[in-house]
Amino acid sequence: MERIFKFDTVTEYNALNNHETLHPLVSVINFSKANPRSWGEKSVRINYGLYCIFLKDFKGCDLKYGRNYYDYQEGTLVFVSPGQMMVVETDGQVYQPKGYALVFHPDLIRGTSLGRIIHEYNFFSYNANEALHLSERERQIVLDCFSKIDFELQQNIDKHSKKLIASNIELFLNYCDRFYDRQFITRDNVNKGILEKFEELLNGYFSSAKPQTIGIPSVSYCAEELHLSPNYFGDLIKKETGKSAKEYIQNKIIDIAKNKTFDSNKSVNEIAYELGFKYPQHFTRLFKNVTGFTPNEYRFQN
Repeated sequence: MERIFKFDTVTEYNALNNHETLHPLVSVINFSKANPRSWGEKSVRINYGLYCIFLKDFKGCDLKYGRNYYDYQEGTLVFVSPGQMMVVETDGQVYQPKGYALVFHPDLIRGTSLGRIIHEYNFFSYNANEALHLSERERQIVLDCFSKIDFELQQNIDKHSKKLIASNIELFLNYCDRFYDRQFITRDNVNKGILEKFEELLNGYFSSAKPQTIGIPSVSYCAEELHLSPNYFGDLIKKETGKSAKEYIQNKIIDIAKNKTFDSNKSVNEIAYELGFKYPQHFTRLFKNVTGFTPNEYRFQN
């Protein structure tokens, strides 16, 4: 039977990794100082009640989140947020953990600037196969950020500690945002392939009976069909096209609708239902917002 481990406190996770607890809510861990270990099983589940960012050498084990293995290579960052479950699959042998981790409890950032914007860092909810791959220079920046946080942890806790630590974590996450932007660009060929598949998916969707049975395709539906997380998919489409995934879908709907308006035998209501709208007035409103005309105005001016 698969074993389940749960870590709700920084102290618990420090104990696993032979690391001294300098602050009850945050820790920077050097895994090379942890004791060699075997989970005792070939597959274990770890449930985190913490934010964890791993820069780690996973030799001897594979990490899995959901149905996907982490797209991992040396110099990769993996992000975990509270409530997420990670699966560790090992070869059953004892291995020495390597790399680093930044671990912090949600209570650390409550009432801080970071606490108010943490939800904006979409990469905490990316799929396993959407990990962040670092260049050597980026890896050094990450280690420098970890070092600055660790330096603050070595000081006596005072009224400035929480603000300074949270600010340094926010700086680190902002760097990660920048690095992901770079990754979207450097993996341009992969991204264009996804954009082409997105276009094919929409064309196939609207040429089938799915709009009448399912309705308008959602961003989540499209992401799942393309085996991506909704946030990663949305960010990728935004970087590639300058439009949100929702706007891209809406523009596709309007393009198809424009062609349908030339069929004078079809009413606006029929066109709306064919495209998956439950209420024709919603279709008319969207059409006018995008084109500046109602469907009938567009039909008769062309």
